[in-house]
Amino acid sequence: MDWFVLVASGLFESVWATALGRSNGLRRLVPSLIFLIASIISLAGLAWAMTTIPTGTAYAVWTAIGAVTTTVWAIGTGAERATILKVVCLLGIIACIVGLKVTG
Repeated sequence: MDWFVLVASGLFESVWATALGRSNGLRRLVPSLIFLIASIISLAGLAWAMTTIPTGTAYAVWTAIGAVTTTVWAIGTGAERATILKVVCLLGIIACIVGLKVTG
């Protein structure tokens, strides 16, 4: 259950990061509210997961999931361009997340 909460928290990290990018410096109401709500959920889930998952592992996984998901979303929506090198790097991050879980 802890790992499920950690993964969900990482996904909420990508929600708040995307909303923050669309908030125009917190000047647009809806993206700013989404940012605020998603960041609270994300951090609360991270805190909860860290009660049983070591801090270094939990933070690394949370950050990596957020970074990968945010980048994949940006590529999917056309906000960023996909390159072979970028995809290879994202796959490397995913491999590291799996490695942290397997060796945990």
